[in-house]
Amino acid sequence: MGEAGTSAHAPAHVPVLLDEVLDVFAPLDGKLIVDGTFGAGGYSGAFLEAGARVIGLDRDPGVMPFVHRLKERFGDRLTFVNGVFSRLDEIVLSLDGAPVDGVVLDIGVSSMQLDDGARGFSFREEGPLDMRMGSDGESAAQMLARLTERELSDILFAFGEEKAARRIARAIVAARQETPIDTTGRLARLIEGVLGRKPGGRHPATRSFQALRIAVNGEMNELVRGLFAAERLLPEGGWLAVVTFHSLEDRIVKRFFDLEKRQGAVSRHAPARDVTGKSWVNVHKPRRPGRDEILRNPRARSATLRYAQRGAGQPRPFSVGGLGVPGSSLRGVA
Repeated sequence: MGEAGTSAHAPAHVPVLLDEVLDVFAPLDGKLIVDGTFGAGGYSGAFLEAGARVIGLDRDPGVMPFVHRLKERFGDRLTFVNGVFSRLDEIVLSLDGAPVDGVVLDIGVSSMQLDDGARGFSFREEGPLDMRMGSDGESAAQMLARLTERELSDILFAFGEEKAARRIARAIVAARQETPIDTTGRLARLIEGVLGRKPGGRHPATRSFQALRIAVNGEMNELVRGLFAAERLLPEGGWLAVVTFHSLEDRIVKRFFDLEKRQGAVSRHAPARDVTGKSWVNVHKPRRPGRDEILRNPRARSATLRYAQRGAGQPRPFSVGGLGVPGSSLRGVA
């Protein structure tokens, strides 16, 4: 997620591509929007300001101060559930019988999580090597202590596109035999020792930290299941907007919306096909932040928004086929 700021008492948070996301669902007055990645409440707050009702979900219990702040202002127009967006259809249908008009997903780690050294997401902040978005499951430190060199290498390559994955994995396995790798600083320094660091370049641990975070939280699994959950939940005419922050996620979203077209491609000289039975229509070109937004929030520079409207087609069965999901055999994607 790309929200700026971290304090629950700070002014309203502004997530990336906010105006563009609002445009997807406009006009918002009276609509019901599901914010599957509530975070610091940036999107939810803007939806509520525009007159919508919101069902917010987040797996991180640390978002509750932001929930309470919005509840004080908007009361029952905001409903919040501590849960994963891969189950958003089950959660929403258990809460409200009204048709949902839209779903928004802001994929990845939030600024709130990155800036808290105790969460262990960032190589810039010294802290325990945790990386869990929720409060359960295996931490990054536990994963590094358990996995084989081959498994570590595969994760770093698949989820971080790290070309030096084998060298880094080998160094991790050697280092952990002496003392556990249980802090962000130790892991960052270890990787820097393997790869070196160019002046002015990005930190050499960037890709590895991304890969471990994705593996710890099962993010590829969450993303794919969340997309299919939104497809099951939304009625014909509803909109799904997804903001991603790296090419792996963006590729999955692009292929998800275009899967039927890709699977059923025909000659451009053939008669136009009936699209009334398609799962997604009005698939828009991606939108990215402008120069001014990037200057205000440098973390926005890699953001991409893709959105489409629910068609009349029946929900498709869950499958990773054709979506280009990396490492699907590694971390429970199937």
